[in-house]
Amino acid sequence: MKHDPEFAAAKDQAYRVTADELRQFIERWERLDAEKKDIADQQKEVMAEAKGRGYDTKIIRKVIALRKRDKDDIAEEEAVLEMYKEALGMV
Repeated sequence: MKHDPEFAAAKDQAYRVTADELRQFIERWERLDAEKKDIADQQKEVMAEAKGRGYDTKIIRKVIALRKRDKDDIAEEEAVLEMYKEALGMV
């Protein structure tokens, strides 16, 4: 096959564009990962402050998880839990 300089130049350009695009995806991911770490650090600081003020951070985390859930799901789970506790004589 005969060497075609225009084809080779187009191929090189396409490779550079693809490599640049890939680099952009990776750099975006890395920035988001760094932001995620910063947010996690800030959340730890909030919990440390709450703990320092005398709050039970384990309960705070449970309340946060409950606030994310649907109220009907929570009510159903609590009803089943209460029924199980009654069955085991824990009430």
